[in-house]
Amino acid sequence: MSESGTGGTGRPGGAGDTGDTGAERPVRSKRSDARRNEKTLLDAAAAVFVTSGVEAPVRDIAAKAGVGMGTIYRHFPTRADLITAVYRHQVEALAEAGPALLESSTSPHAALGQWINLFVDFLVTKHGLAAVLRSDNAGFDRLHAYFLDRLVPVCAQLLDAAAAAGEVRSDLEAIQLMRGVGNLCIGAEHDPHYDARRLVEFLIAGLREPS
Repeated sequence: MSESGTGGTGRPGGAGDTGDTGAERPVRSKRSDARRNEKTLLDAAAAVFVTSGVEAPVRDIAAKAGVGMGTIYRHFPTRADLITAVYRHQVEALAEAGPALLESSTSPHAALGQWINLFVDFLVTKHGLAAVLRSDNAGFDRLHAYFLDRLVPVCAQLLDAAAAAGEVRSDLEAIQLMRGVGNLCIGAEHDPHYDARRLVEFLIAGLREPS
């Protein structure tokens, strides 16, 4: 049985077809635009969550992103949907930031410090996620496993690079450092007098090997 529109070649478009029709280009463009728009929303939501917590009004996120509230609800119908998406977005951004910081920073220790600062911002959102998803333990467990799978190797890469450069001690595991940073950040979003970031900076400075 022949296929209509194959021009006898067995594939759409006939001989000389490039596989890139005028109809496909706008579709790809729309998909690219949608991805950029979603990234803008998630970046804005993450920034607002860091400063105001995960219960921040949607209108604040919309204003930060420069869109209407309806746009946010169209992408993320519930707050849990939005927070989960921000969580995954931040995990991927952190995973990509590690190697990039090693390339651009003045030293591996400096790269580690900058990455940990990003990690602290992420933890503000992560702590709020548990409360939002407390009725979905399985969903939270999956996200936590995803977080560990993506970020522990990145932190280990930064620590190994700093240790190889003789900047930090070599007997600290990535998961231990991340857990220690996490413990320092617990409750910081509820106490304006508690500066978790400053304590984390002391922790990272304390990793240095004596010169």
